[in-house]
Amino acid sequence: MVEQQEFLQAVLDLIAVDSVALVDVTPQAPYGEGPARALAHVLELCRRLGIRTECLENGRTAWAEIGQGGEIVGVLGHLDVVPAGGGWTHDPRGEVCGDRLYGRGAVDDKGPTLAALFAMKELQDAGVPLKRRVRLIFGQCEETGEWEDMEYYKACQQLPVFGFTPDADFPAIYGEKGILHFDITAPLTGKGLLSIKGGDAANMVPDWCRCRLRTLEGEEKALETNGRSAHASTPEAGENAITKMMAELESLGVREPLVEFYQKHLSGDHCGVKLGCGLEDEQSGKLTLNAGTLRTRDGAAIMSLDVRNPVTFRREDVEGPLRRACEAFGLDWRCVAEQAPVYMDRNGEVIQAMLEVYREVTGDASSLPTVIGGGTYARAMPGIVAFGPMKPGRACTEHQKDEYILLEDLFQAKDIYRRTMEKLANL
Repeated sequence: MVEQQEFLQAVLDLIAVDSVALVDVTPQAPYGEGPARALAHVLELCRRLGIRTECLENGRTAWAEIGQGGEIVGVLGHLDVVPAGGGWTHDPRGEVCGDRLYGRGAVDDKGPTLAALFAMKELQDAGVPLKRRVRLIFGQCEETGEWEDMEYYKACQQLPVFGFTPDADFPAIYGEKGILHFDITAPLTGKGLLSIKGGDAANMVPDWCRCRLRTLEGEEKALETNGRSAHASTPEAGENAITKMMAELESLGVREPLVEFYQKHLSGDHCGVKLGCGLEDEQSGKLTLNAGTLRTRDGAAIMSLDVRNPVTFRREDVEGPLRRACEAFGLDWRCVAEQAPVYMDRNGEVIQAMLEVYREVTGDASSLPTVIGGGTYARAMPGIVAFGPMKPGRACTEHQKDEYILLEDLFQAKDIYRRTMEKLANL
């Protein structure tokens, strides 16, 4: 078995690589310099571990693989992260404190990806017979929502017959809400709001917002609001700094279309009710929405809106109410990204195999597979479901400052993935 300290140090080394996607993109770094460095780091780690790899076209796709056979069990992990942001009390570049591993990517998704890699190493070293190959595919732009990496893989590489992405919750995820990203553009009158900037990513609850405005008395003034970051799929877990800023601007008498639109249709509502799209179904619960970023450019304010729609609804169910609300305030809107919902058979052999292993390792016989609002690589290929690393009841820390995973959970995830790979490879 791989020594825990060796595994833990490998995770710390990878977390130390800042790998926000689509920054400083070059032909040699198709998803940005950070993800390219992370990929090179992981491929070198695979070489040291004795696991075969392939890297194509300057890293547009890359994978590590063990076993033999004509079919593949796929494991889809990603090496990119959302920006760390400010306000951390632990080092976002990786730190062990007590029973926790802190750092951007500890949970999402560097820790779990390497848990899968070291699980493969243990299977290979033990000589466990596998009817199928197990292939870990290294994604590099998952957090952007563009997923060009997986599109390239599907165009030129063999597809898995089934598998998982270690990027969500245990015991297993059999459905994911749809994801829609809208850009809403509001003209600025020049009489109130002069400039505004807030948030780091559409899929994060923004924890900061700053603006300059001209008061009713003609005085220029700077404002700043702060909140608490969270994943956009759980906006109620954070405090939206843009929402706070809109309330502050309204109290100061700023009558910009953006402020009035926000206060009428978005403020204080995470479920789209005020916007007219408060959708809900039995399978996946309520729609959620989050204003993630806000910027001014060319005399207008542009706001990103992240919407997670229940699995039985589609884009048009959201788009119609949003269009009518925007038009009433003279705002432009456009859908800039769309991911359709995922919904699979919870009683199928893949989910049931995962559930069986999870229960054997943890002793948790009561937790059931579920549906989430997050978006994972389960959407990228047929037959893939999200699986771990977070246990039921654990704090949700991804996309937040002081992101962490319990060391016990990280080590146990490796064991769960090892047994699951063996089971799926021999189904």
